[in-house]
Amino acid sequence: MAEGLRWADLAGIDVQRLHGVGEKRRASLESAGITNLLDLLTHYPRRYLDRSREARISELVEGEEASILVTVVSTSVRQLRGRRVMVTSRVTDGESNLTLTFFNQRFREKQLVAGREAIVFGKLEYFRGSRQMSNPIVDLVGDKTGRIVAVYPQSEKAGLHTGDLATWMGEALRRTLPPTGRGLVDPIPEWVLDRIDLADRNFALANIHQPEEMAAVAPARRRLAFDELFRLQMALVLRKRALARTEVGIEHRLDGPLFEAFRASLPFDLTGAQRGAIAEIDDDLAKPYPMHRLLQGDVGAGKTLVAVAAMLRAVDGGHQAALMAPTEVLAEQHAAGIRRLLGGLEVEAPGSLLPTRPLSVELLTNRATTADRKRILHGLIGGTVDIVIGTHALIQDGVGFSSLGVVVIDEQHRFGVEQRAALRDQSYGDGIPDTLVMTATPIPRTAAMTVYGDLDVSVLDELPPGRTPIVTKWVEAPGNLEGQPSMELSMMWAEVREQIAEGRQAYVVTPLIEGSDKMEAASAEEVYEALRSDELSGLRIGLLHGKLSSVEKEEIMESFRRRTLDVLVATTVIEVGVDVPNATVMIILDAARFGIAQLHQLRGRVGRGEHASTCWLVGETTTDDGAARLQALVDSTDGFELAEVDLDLRGEGTILGERQKGRNDLKLASLRRDRELVAIARAVAVTIADDDPFLREHPEIASELELFLDEADAEFLLKG
Repeated sequence: MAEGLRWADLAGIDVQRLHGVGEKRRASLESAGITNLLDLLTHYPRRYLDRSREARISELVEGEEASILVTVVSTSVRQLRGRRVMVTSRVTDGESNLTLTFFNQRFREKQLVAGREAIVFGKLEYFRGSRQMSNPIVDLVGDKTGRIVAVYPQSEKAGLHTGDLATWMGEALRRTLPPTGRGLVDPIPEWVLDRIDLADRNFALANIHQPEEMAAVAPARRRLAFDELFRLQMALVLRKRALARTEVGIEHRLDGPLFEAFRASLPFDLTGAQRGAIAEIDDDLAKPYPMHRLLQGDVGAGKTLVAVAAMLRAVDGGHQAALMAPTEVLAEQHAAGIRRLLGGLEVEAPGSLLPTRPLSVELLTNRATTADRKRILHGLIGGTVDIVIGTHALIQDGVGFSSLGVVVIDEQHRFGVEQRAALRDQSYGDGIPDTLVMTATPIPRTAAMTVYGDLDVSVLDELPPGRTPIVTKWVEAPGNLEGQPSMELSMMWAEVREQIAEGRQAYVVTPLIEGSDKMEAASAEEVYEALRSDELSGLRIGLLHGKLSSVEKEEIMESFRRRTLDVLVATTVIEVGVDVPNATVMIILDAARFGIAQLHQLRGRVGRGEHASTCWLVGETTTDDGAARLQALVDSTDGFELAEVDLDLRGEGTILGERQKGRNDLKLASLRRDRELVAIARAVAVTIADDDPFLREHPEIASELELFLDEADAEFLLKG
């Protein structure tokens, strides 16, 4: 056994063993997620203050945020109307003074006593000619600080401050690191450290908390961020290997007549990306273990056609296929489109009077009549239904298959982990079905490695011929259409009328269904009434939103498809999959309230036919990020490029949320800042897993994974 300390050893040392951590302090630390030495040492600083280069009060710029080290001169409390209070604290840096004001934070009176040192972070303002900050962040640093002060995430409620944390951190480091401690075992092999120029773990931990110079912080952070990403990627890669090792799949035939007949019937050529994705899927389908693949494609890139090819491979081998969509509207649209694509194809019919029968494509949703449901369920069990398309109705009790060979999950992020597994587990006739999950919401490559790291990924990054480019315009005007219309708004409505006069159609999308006093956002019902009586009076306008019944929704969509409606006012119920090639104008009201991915999805409802299309974004922005989002849509129609912009603007929190299972293990690493490290961590994980699938030659890595995985996952991944 190695002489140094492992991460697991630190996790076994209660934080209360540190000097000064009594029961009350232990409770405070626990509220911040710190119960042991490992939790403490991986509670990383959020920023640093270099005391040799610290800013002076006199150098602060009005309206800009800054961090500054000060000493408290005096603090007073003033009672305001009602039960409100204002705490005022005068501070100095030894040369100039600054006033700090806090509203309804009475505890500041005891916190900011005369003579106490603190780091304050806030925005400089001037009040009656004097410098002040309102409600700044305060970090008490105590008197045991080095030249560089590490500033930690604090908890005012728990009474945790930088000074306390720095004291305990110093003691923990002394007990852990050389020369006074045993030092840490480094789980990352030497060849990895050398190849990618990583600092060792002892250096990294020392210099993330107590750097002697600022230049040491970057390599320390890079190493510890790599550790987090590597653990995550190692677990995902091992999961892929374990599934391939333990699950029995179906080895599909790749020479069947259905697929070839389907391909020959297409009136257009497949794109290179589609051909590549089909080849990757075929390769998976021929293997003896189940496919777990993500098909990621931009709006209109032709994912459905690739999915149909995979389903036909199953039917060619005598199996069945199922496609599960998140909404009835989308399931019904898939059914209609796939029936058109597969019309005329026939399959063998053993045991019947005729040698062949038409390929059977059925739709199963909660709207199915009792008779239809009974007929479809009988056909699924009997094997006479070849492809079934539906919603979550496919995983309800009573649904079974003769031999389910391929499962396709559309817009997979809308289904929970358990729902996806339930469909895949419907049939064990000849083995576990192959699973293809699809998303029309592109995410960056590095994020895909993390969110979908246990899946293989195919990307459709080409648009089929005939898809016309969409011109996007942004009108800075109130999204609720109140007030005098601007010249740009007038031009927008004029364009809608022109397009409709030429036989085209338009969408108008709003964020809300009904008016709301709490949110000044456009209401679908209010906009519908306003357009009928004003800008678009005389046109045939429909209203579609989530409160309508399924029957009402489909009737309205069918009217729009049949062109008996000119304009469809809708909420985001039309976001995914709705396909009306004749629609050429998309107007999104209160556009700043939507994210980039959602705006891109909505925009993708037009530009689906031969006619030029326009998307109008209407709305005023109150933040720089809001303006950047809308401008990004104006500048680009590339979903993958927009995904990178989205990651830069929002960070990875939302993307990691799509993992749906497990927590965000990234305390220091960032998918946004550490794109290069994600790819490196993935490559290292793959190399190690290929050479040592059970990590028997890498016990330190195995030990660390066991610490971060739950017991069942660790057993599955590491015990073989």
